[in-house]
Amino acid sequence: MKANTADWLRSAQADIDTITAILKQPHLTPVVAFHAQQCVEKCLKAFIEESDIVVRKTHNLLTLKTAIDHRQLLDLDEDMLSLLNKLYIDSRYPGNFGLLPSGAPSLEDAEQFSAFAVDVLQMTRKLL
Repeated sequence: MKANTADWLRSAQADIDTITAILKQPHLTPVVAFHAQQCVEKCLKAFIEESDIVVRKTHNLLTLKTAIDHRQLLDLDEDMLSLLNKLYIDSRYPGNFGLLPSGAPSLEDAEQFSAFAVDVLQMTRKLL
């Protein structure tokens, strides 16, 4: 494994560690969504790094996913990727951006984001 690939995975693990520390705090559910998006993004970038694929700089999970030619990653839930994209990108702006149509993500939403990110990291480690 390339050093940069390992760096991406260490950083993705730090996002999971952050999620674990804050997951049960209802007022931090948007932060859980942010770190879940970041974890998945870093996993996808680890695959890109390891495969020597050139991709423009982006945080868009769907764009990153399409750059990777790996069957198991191609099966990633695109609805979840789209939702995490929206929550991540919009969370960088003030006000109600970065929220679901019903407001801040619920604890249940945050747990789903967390589980998805953990699954992606575990799959990435297994495949790389």
